[in-house]
Amino acid sequence: MTQTDRAQTLTGYYPSAWPVECGGNRRQKAAAGGLFAGDGEASITTVKNGRWNVMMIRRGDGELYMGGTMAAFTGPPPHGWLQRLDPQTLDVQAESPALPCGEHVWCGAIAAHANGDIYSVNGNYLHRLNAGCEVVVEKRLPVDQAHNGLLILSDGTIVTKDLRLAGQGGSTITRLDPNSLEVIDQPLVLPEGSMGRIASDSTAQTDHIYVPGIEHVWRINVADNVMVLDADWQPKYRDQPSEQGLAWDGCISANCLWMMDNGDIDPIRAIYGQHPNGRFAQASDKLSWRRPAPWTGGQRLLRIDLTSQEVVGIAPFHKSGNTPGGGIIAPPVNVPEHNLCIAWDSLNGKIAGIDTSGDQLTSAWQLDARPTMQPVVFPETGELVINDFRDAGDFLIVVDIPSGKIIDEVNTGSSIANGMFLTPGWNRDVYYCSTLSCARAAWG
Repeated sequence: MTQTDRAQTLTGYYPSAWPVECGGNRRQKAAAGGLFAGDGEASITTVKNGRWNVMMIRRGDGELYMGGTMAAFTGPPPHGWLQRLDPQTLDVQAESPALPCGEHVWCGAIAAHANGDIYSVNGNYLHRLNAGCEVVVEKRLPVDQAHNGLLILSDGTIVTKDLRLAGQGGSTITRLDPNSLEVIDQPLVLPEGSMGRIASDSTAQTDHIYVPGIEHVWRINVADNVMVLDADWQPKYRDQPSEQGLAWDGCISANCLWMMDNGDIDPIRAIYGQHPNGRFAQASDKLSWRRPAPWTGGQRLLRIDLTSQEVVGIAPFHKSGNTPGGGIIAPPVNVPEHNLCIAWDSLNGKIAGIDTSGDQLTSAWQLDARPTMQPVVFPETGELVINDFRDAGDFLIVVDIPSGKIIDEVNTGSSIANGMFLTPGWNRDVYYCSTLSCARAAWG
């Protein structure tokens, strides 16, 4: 691993260690320091607020923000919201008004901009809010579809994308001015739909946006104030639609893009089979992520070389004839310091450390756990923090990355698991977001 692999470009963001989901545009989910789990008993602070809590980000020292939507699949119209929380108690210190979302129900995103404001995408709306959670600018996006991610490029512009499944046409990438939220140039329509969130990286002259599509991964180059689809970089990751599902987000690490497929499980298909997305006339029995996979193939981890475009995959949990099709609702995390990439199968309850040191990917360890969400890793201490959903509720487990052994665990107090985000705190702690509740787990 080179020093620059962790030196993410955050020039468009507020000076913070975690101003955006996954800690930066490369989505490496890596934090400095560690929890030193096992050295002192873990404690948990849980708040049950009845909302769909999506993610927390850090702005200034001790400034914690949480964004989300309402889990309103039926009934009154949904809306988005932003809160500033006390980092110890999770008490609400400030809250936005109800933010329009076009009645789409989906997990959006928030990010702290270099100008000090918080940007929130939810449904087909983008909002700019100040540090007190007051709306500065509201923008209805040009595509009437739920948007599932927001990144700030190195020039400070905002980029977001709508979510579409197979057969729903091409997804649209929209770039907006951070001051006025006016659309810059023309939105770019991809040749395929896209389910996973965007990742990006930059050189001195160009930002590169990576978008997982229905069959390909697409790269968009942003230079001279124009977005251009890269005609020379379009690797194909999916060629057996009946056996494999669509990919979620990518993690850019060690000159590769790391993804997992098998993501458009039944609840995702149900949510995006409706318009507005996620709105049903009556309760649906298809919204549980525990339903069997709609394909036969095993859960795959995919490594795509950013230079050669070579795609290398492994299905570490699948044994022909006796393992049901796999499925996930979150992307993997590569930890080059330990030559391991962490992958899992939410439907079948497995997690694995995949050895990445060779030309091929091999399984280094496996354990029985049922992760669903975006984890956090502490490369210095070799700790992985991720959830493990059990009959007794949703737990956070701390796994020793080199060995795959569980070091510690704590019950979050949440009865529901979803694919939301973990965020590292300031002092041996981690923040947790899920449907109906959020929590802070602290060690020491």
